Amino acid sequence: MPEPMHSLRGLLLRRLWLPLLVLLLCSAIGSFALARFYAGQVYDRWLLDSAMSLSELVRVQDGRAVMDVTPAMSRMFTWDTVDEVHGEVVDARGARLYGDLPEPLPRPATAEDGREPVYYDARLRGQAVRMVEVTVPAASGHEVRLRVAETLRKRHRLERKLLMTSVPFQAAILALAAWLAWSGTGAAARHANQVARRLASPRPDPLAPLDPAQEAPRELWPAVEAYNALLQRLDAMQQAQRRFVSNAAHQLRTPLAAMQVELESSLRQHDPQAQQLALSGTLAGLGRLQHLVNQLLLLSRSEDAHGSALPLQTLDLAALARTVVERYADRALGDGVDLGYEGPDEGVPVQGDPPLLREALGNLLDNALRYGAPRGVITLAVQRLGTGVQVWVDDDGAGIAEGERTRVTERFYRASSHGDGCGLGLAIVAEIAQRHGAALVIDAAPLGGARVGLRFGSR
Repeated sequence: MPEPMHSLRGLLLRRLWLPLLVLLLCSAIGSFALARFYAGQVYDRWLLDSAMSLSELVRVQDGRAVMDVTPAMSRMFTWDTVDEVHGEVVDARGARLYGDLPEPLPRPATAEDGREPVYYDARLRGQAVRMVEVTVPAASGHEVRLRVAETLRKRHRLERKLLMTSVPFQAAILALAAWLAWSGTGAAARHANQVARRLASPRPDPLAPLDPAQEAPRELWPAVEAYNALLQRLDAMQQAQRRFVSNAAHQLRTPLAAMQVELESSLRQHDPQAQQLALSGTLAGLGRLQHLVNQLLLLSRSEDAHGSALPLQTLDLAALARTVVERYADRALGDGVDLGYEGPDEGVPVQGDPPLLREALGNLLDNALRYGAPRGVITLAVQRLGTGVQVWVDDDGAGIAEGERTRVTERFYRASSHGDGCGLGLAIVAEIAQRHGAALVIDAAPLGGARVGLRFGSR
């Protein structure tokens, strides 16, 4: 079950703040790493300059490289107010020309003799140091290898300064970004609320559609279009309801007026036989009125007023059709109609709602009995058609003209004045067919009358 969204502004802030915080943290780390890298480049260059200054003291004497380094010069080379600096000079044969420490300085793990400076980290007397090693030419073609080591105090101090400077700066940026996100989402929420107030404001025609370009920003156009679609559905439902109430009132008024006339006539009659005849007409009118009310109730149950999905189950259409034929057998026998069934006895599965399908087939048989030929033939048939199934009712009456077949599903519309129907039977069948995703088929029957049925599966 999806979590309810209580606040659009809160949702936007949750979606913005966490990525923004991660982005700012990444930016701070990247800025710190970049500043540290370039600071290290500067210190490494100073370290190389110190090594090159030692090379200036190398001279050749008797074919050998020598160095004359006084204690004052050594102190000047190693002097630093923060770090400890140590140097070493070795000739091409590995002889040590200069070193301010008793032991040799550490070399890189993968040392290679070359003229390009090599920078590396090492440990000297238990302290971490940064070192550079470079081979340079001396006088008369001699080469010497220079190594200089420096502790990391200045570097660490600079890193701490960079970090302490960047943290308040990034915090200020984060606070500014948070304020911008808060104010921006608040402005968007206020704008959305203004749109909602405009939609809810009274209008001359409450169900008239709205123009999205005038009522809302582009991002809210889908919401306004959905609102317009809802208004259209409400307008259609209201119009249908008004037509239904008007037609139902008209249909109910006619049998009531006829019954009133019959009762008034019976009250004026003194002849028992005339009174009996008038009361029989009243009873027949009550039967028609009861049929109309039942049809109205069935139509109300079959309608999908809320757009909800009909819960379907697997049922045997052949078995259901046979039970409907058996239910109408006595009535057909009383009317002298030959009512039959064609198709398999069982084994025709479809997805449907049994009560509604039973009522749909019952309405088809009821229409055939009312409008078919007197003492005619009526057949209810079930047949498999490829991937689908079709059920229909044939009669040998006057049939339905081709031009009337699109109108007979309208409520209270009757294509013929023959019979005592109320014009709701096929409207109910059409509603039930729509809710089942089936097609209502109206055609001419081989018997000469009408063939009306439902087609499932293949449209």
